Amino acid sequence: MPDSYFISDKQHSPSNKYPSDGSQNLIFNDFLNSILPSNTHPLSAAATHHFSSKGKQLRAKIALSAGEKFGADNAACLHWASAVELLHNASLIHDDICDGDTIRRNNASVWAKYGRDTALALGDWMIAEAFEQAAKAAYISNSFNLVTKLSNHVKSTIAGQALEFDNALYPDIDKYLEISAGKTAPLFVAAIEGIAEIAGRSELIEEINHYFVTMGVCYQFANDIQNILGTDGAASPSSDLKRRAPNAVIVYFRNFLRTPERTLFDSWLAGTSQNKANYWQKKITESGAIHEVAKEMHKLLKRAEGVSGTLPKDCIGVIAPIQKQLRNVCEQIGASCP
Repeated sequence: MPDSYFISDKQHSPSNKYPSDGSQNLIFNDFLNSILPSNTHPLSAAATHHFSSKGKQLRAKIALSAGEKFGADNAACLHWASAVELLHNASLIHDDICDGDTIRRNNASVWAKYGRDTALALGDWMIAEAFEQAAKAAYISNSFNLVTKLSNHVKSTIAGQALEFDNALYPDIDKYLEISAGKTAPLFVAAIEGIAEIAGRSELIEEINHYFVTMGVCYQFANDIQNILGTDGAASPSSDLKRRAPNAVIVYFRNFLRTPERTLFDSWLAGTSQNKANYWQKKITESGAIHEVAKEMHKLLKRAEGVSGTLPKDCIGVIAPIQKQLRNVCEQIGASCP
C-alpha cells in the first residue's frame, strides 16, 4: 500500500525529521485541517467553528516533540498526534453537551451554536477519524498494538468522565483524585506512549505512565483553579460551582467548613437552584481553598519532576512544556513555585 494513502498529495509530505525553525506547529495544523470534514460535508461548518480556536494542543505538541527527540518516523508521528488531538477535542465537544457549557475557548461551544445533535455527531466523527489516523500510524511503523493502546486510554477517559455523573454525593478528595486521574491523564499518556512504541522505545512506557498519572491530576488542579478564577474560557467564573461539577477547590473548601455550614453548603450542592451561587462563590474565593489547592498542585509538580528525573534526557525535553504551564498557573495565583 503506497504511503500516499496516508499522507495525500495536498498535505505536507513529511521528511525524516521535523524542521527546527518553529514550523512544526504549522505543518501539524495544515495536516489537521486537511483531514477535517470537507466543505461539502454536513459537519464542515461545525468542525470549522470548533477549530477556529485550536487551544493549547498540548497533547499533539507532546507527541510531535517526542517523535523528534526519539527519531521516530515523521509520517507515523503526524498521524498519531492527529489521533490524540482529535480524541481530546471530541471529549471537549461531548463534555460541553454533558455540562451545558455554552462557551469553549472564548467562542460559543458547538452544541450552543449548532445544537446538541450536530455536536454529538461531530464528536462521534472525530472519534472515528482518530482511530483511522491511529491505524495509519500503526501501519507505517509496524506497531500494530497502537490501536488497542489508544482504545484502552479512551475507555479510561470515558470511565473517569462517567464518575462525574454520580450525583449521590459531592466527591471527597479520594473520589475527586480518582475522577481527575481517570479523565485527564490517559490522553497525555497516550500522546507520548504511542510515540515511544512507534520509535521502538517501549522500555519507557511504565515510567511515562507513572509520570503522567501524577501530572494529569496536577493539570486538572490547574484547570480547577482557573475555573474558579474565571480564566479558563468559561462563560463566567466558578462555572463548576454553578453546575455542581467536581472541582478540587470546592472539595478543599468543603473540608474547611464546620459542620453547620457544611450541611448548608451540601444542601445547596444537592439542589439545582442558582440562588446563593454568588454567595458561595465569594465564600470559596475568600476561604484560602484556592491557595491550598495550589500548594497541593506544587507538591504534585515536584513529585512529577522527581519521576521525570529518572527518565532519559530526550524525554525531559518532551515534558518540559506542560511543567512550564503548570508553573505559570502557580505564579498566577501567587503560590510559591521555584
